[in-house]
Amino acid sequence: MIRLEPQHIISSSHHSAERRDDAARFIRSDCVRRLHEPDAQQRERNAHRTPRPHPDPDAFFTTPRAFNGSLRVHNPLFPLTEESYSAYAVMLLALIVFSVGIVGNLALMCIVWHNYYLKSTWNCALASLAFWDFTVLFFCLPVVIFNELTKRRLMGDLSCRIVPYVEVTSLGVTTFTLCALSIDRFHAVTSVQTRPQQVESCQSILAKLSVIWVGSLVLAAPELLMWRLEQEVSPRTGLPVDSCGQQPSVTLPETLYSLVLTYHQARMWWTFGCFFCLPLLFTGACQLLTRHVADENAKSIRPSSSSSSASSSPKKKQRRERQLTRTVVALASVYAICSLPENVWNFVLAYSGVEVGVATRALLALIGQFLLFVRAGATPILLLCICRSLGQAFMDCCCCCCDECLPDPSSSTTSSSSSTNATAVSSSLSSPVSVQEEKLKIVSGTSPAVFFDKVKDGPTELIIGTPC
Repeated sequence: MIRLEPQHIISSSHHSAERRDDAARFIRSDCVRRLHEPDAQQRERNAHRTPRPHPDPDAFFTTPRAFNGSLRVHNPLFPLTEESYSAYAVMLLALIVFSVGIVGNLALMCIVWHNYYLKSTWNCALASLAFWDFTVLFFCLPVVIFNELTKRRLMGDLSCRIVPYVEVTSLGVTTFTLCALSIDRFHAVTSVQTRPQQVESCQSILAKLSVIWVGSLVLAAPELLMWRLEQEVSPRTGLPVDSCGQQPSVTLPETLYSLVLTYHQARMWWTFGCFFCLPLLFTGACQLLTRHVADENAKSIRPSSSSSSASSSPKKKQRRERQLTRTVVALASVYAICSLPENVWNFVLAYSGVEVGVATRALLALIGQFLLFVRAGATPILLLCICRSLGQAFMDCCCCCCDECLPDPSSSTTSSSSSTNATAVSSSLSSPVSVQEEKLKIVSGTSPAVFFDKVKDGPTELIIGTPC
């Protein structure tokens, strides 16, 4: 048995008391640290914890979504709010304009392309106009609607430059096409034709169309350098908002920058004078001169007409000229109706001193673009309704797709119709002059388009013009 001295007992009790005090201080400090500072694992859990949804009902206007981790878009379609009704109305209107315009322009282009005897300068100019209207609807309309609904811009800065460029190019093509058609009407009325005019060759048609296209593309070139993408954060929703502003880049060369800046300052007057006043004044002047010359010709022909057969040909020609004149006037009227509002409020905002907000300017710009899309969708429908040759070709194409329009093979009239067609073909081969007159009627639009296949089945020497 070990015997401990009193000094050893005192020292050991003293050391044990010190250890107890140190342990107590360590426990107190650890408790204080745990109370005031969470540990690392707790901090990680707090960092990755998903926040609770905001109770504010305005937060449901926008549903933040991540696209590739960077794109957050505005979604006004769900849930239903006051803003959702306007969004659905815009989508419905855009869908109607898009569907009607795409079908009408494609039908007009296909009719002119696949019909040999409709490939005249007049119809090719209308097909060129339909091509640019199709381009505006197919490429520009979805970008504008997406930007209006989501407040983000598809393809970013590229679409801010391409969309205005295509729209201004379409305005140029429409302007020069109206001028060309007005000149064609004036030349057709005032020229004295001793013999029937033949179908124009492809080289001549392409040369005339290239003038319209190149001029429109060159005049719209400053639009590529003037627009720039602008991004800001909405103070209400906290989401990014994209917009396109007319700000020439300062990184351009000095000469080019000065030219673009001059175009930017004079853009309103340039658009009003070149793309609004020029086609309307030119069309109006040509129509007045054409009507005056036509009246003079009618007065000179009326006393000299002795027989009904001699007067039937001028009457048919006058009827055809009036139809083509109505086509030009209708195109110019639709163009003026859709372009006038934008020019009016541009001048009002520039010179009246009225202060409007950013939202009002954006709304006016959207209305102007919608009027452009409406004009691009209404033009082919108007042409198919007014132009007899184009409308007849379209109806023949539609009837070929319908079962009720196809002839009944069991009918007894098949043999008689075949014999009649054989007699007509044999008589047409024996008289080439009458065949030429019939084909000229086809080109002018006074004869139905069903005769095209009958002419194509004849010998090659009866075909006039150069195939495209």
